[in-house]
Amino acid sequence: MTVEFELDGQTFTALNGGPAFKFNEAISFQVVCKTQDEVDYYWSQLFQSGDEQAQQCGWLKDKFGVSWQIVPEILGDLLGNSSSEKSERVMQAMLQMKKIDIAKLKSAYDG
Repeated sequence: MTVEFELDGQTFTALNGGPAFKFNEAISFQVVCKTQDEVDYYWSQLFQSGDEQAQQCGWLKDKFGVSWQIVPEILGDLLGNSSSEKSERVMQAMLQMKKIDIAKLKSAYDG
């Protein structure tokens, strides 16, 4: 069975491949957030009944086993700074997180 649907102007096709084909990390959806409130909202909504063992660096699995990346918009700027020292501090801070904390990333960036 194939289902086609649209989210925010993007068309998706889903295929029920039966029990032999399960969700895995090869496919994930990314939600880009402007604020910590948005990060918190999407994290809490998508994580309900999700796999607690599958949370790291802004990634989570929902109750269906679908992988999601809840990413603050500012993350690219903080990681992409020309100062490798600042970017490295941000990366190290992020590696300690499950849900991304924007204030902690900014603090790591500022040193």
